[in-house]
Amino acid sequence: MKLDLLFIVAHPDDVELGAAGTILKHKKAGKKVGIIDLTRGELGTRGTAETRNQEAKEAADLLGLDVRENLSVRDGFFKNDEEHQLKVISIIRKYQPEIVITNAYEDRHPDHARACQLVNDSYFLSGLSKIVTSQDGLIQKAYRPRLLLHLIQDTYIKPDVVIDISEFMEQKLAAIRAYKTQFYVEGIELDDAPTYISNPAFMDLIIGRTREYGRSIQVDHAEGFLSKKILGVNNLFDLL
Repeated sequence: MKLDLLFIVAHPDDVELGAAGTILKHKKAGKKVGIIDLTRGELGTRGTAETRNQEAKEAADLLGLDVRENLSVRDGFFKNDEEHQLKVISIIRKYQPEIVITNAYEDRHPDHARACQLVNDSYFLSGLSKIVTSQDGLIQKAYRPRLLLHLIQDTYIKPDVVIDISEFMEQKLAAIRAYKTQFYVEGIELDDAPTYISNPAFMDLIIGRTREYGRSIQVDHAEGFLSKKILGVNNLFDLL
């Protein structure tokens, strides 16, 4: 299946936090969208690989994803090396997305910056025909998507582009709350003290961030993305 938009990120829930509204907006527009989670988030203080897997499936249903896969590389210990690059290259060639979105350049969790560099390098290498990968016994064709963007996560970074998600904010929050072992969900009691991300204040931060980005383009809620390349439009009236 060829996708229009493919997210390749470190952990289940990275995309929901940073781009669930963008997914919902593009799905409504008829685009095919997928997520590749590199790890199962098995080092998280709460939950297990199994519960994270079930929560990711629930979130995928809420987002209407066309594809969600997990590469099952080691949470906290994956590397930007040939072995991991070939896994990501094969995925890019498999789905041939127009746009790839990955983690932020830097963030509180070190896996995010490492995933960013891994996907950045794999994105480029995927277009080189002398790098050979295969799927189902067949050699894959070299392919490089036309655009690579990055989520903005816990650490604030000024975005290069923002997308109005006001219509989809409640659905975004529902997709985040699908991760019941990770985030605060009203009515669900936790057995121990809140973690950094299971504290109710963290959800307030997520909502506040979308309001902040929304204010920059005079809408209620928006999500922001980063680009290492200069972005162009066909005419100035495509800009808000």
